[in-house]
Amino acid sequence: MPRIVIIEDEPELALGLRDNLEFEHHNVAHTALGEEGLRLVAQQSTDLVLLDLGLPDIDGFEVCRRLRAAGYTMPIIILSARGQEIDKVRGLELGADDYVTKPFSLRELLARVSAALRRAEQPPPTTRLQFKLGERHVDLTRQQIISPQGEMPLGYYESEILRLLHEHVGEAVPRSELLERIWGVGVGPADRTVDNHIVSLRRKLEVDPKNPRHILTAHAVGYKLVL
Repeated sequence: MPRIVIIEDEPELALGLRDNLEFEHHNVAHTALGEEGLRLVAQQSTDLVLLDLGLPDIDGFEVCRRLRAAGYTMPIIILSARGQEIDKVRGLELGADDYVTKPFSLRELLARVSAALRRAEQPPPTTRLQFKLGERHVDLTRQQIISPQGEMPLGYYESEILRLLHEHVGEAVPRSELLERIWGVGVGPADRTVDNHIVSLRRKLEVDPKNPRHILTAHAVGYKLVL
């Protein structure tokens, strides 16, 4: 039975999420505090974290950062009323796998949770995929970037975007193909989902994210990778 930790300070929302996830046969733990959430994850093996940003003690960004810094690789889905792109990109940069803006469809969130848990159960690739982009070393198997400034985590979706773009180096990959192959039919991500992840990847990989040299926009099509 997968274990999910909910770190959310809105009581009614947390109760609704807990009831629905337990109905789906998940083992659910809940807290309204970031520090307590970190302890809940550390106490027992955790398969997924649902994380609010506006917590009363430490914010969700700090919780996400500390989980990834401690080596936890389980999917982290941020739940937040902050819908601005800068907040979404910051969460992805810190290693979150997904970002769902409140208010959200419960059906869509449950679909994202199920998809994330299925992916986490898949065995890691037998072939280690690594490549260099300028001074940065990308290791998709370990979901990390090694740069002169240190190591940075890659979220699951960021890794899969890079993996798919790497399969077609130098070729434009349509946004629709990225959505279909990575998010899957029925998950229903917003139109800006791919674009937000691309912004985060550029900030991690490009020397000048506003003038990218490696992750390029193919106008009216999608994106392409240039090594």
